Amino acid sequence: MDLESTIMELIISAGQSKSCAFEALSYAKNGEFEKANELIEKSKEAANKAHMVQTEFIGLDEGCGKLPVTLIMVHAQDHIMTSILARELIEELIEVYKNKPTLSSNVIHL
Repeated sequence: MDLESTIMELIISAGQSKSCAFEALSYAKNGEFEKANELIEKSKEAANKAHMVQTEFIGLDEGCGKLPVTLIMVHAQDHIMTSILARELIEELIEVYKNKPTLSSNVIHL
């Protein structure tokens, strides 16, 4: 296994996951919830790819320090965690958008 290429694969997958999640939020803001849900699913798929690579690294290391911890590896871990957090928060925001009353229902008619 080429360690550096595998780490880059992890970073790319995590970045794709986060990008899809933010794109989903944009669609939700416009009331396009079906498209938002599709993008959240793509986000989850990309996150799963990243998680599989991360799990492979954990297995290779066996908790014994067999893999060198480099700055790029720490950077990759940061990307995974922030993409997961972003998607989880965005999923909650999408629910808020789905359940928000329309502006016209808040208008008081005299």
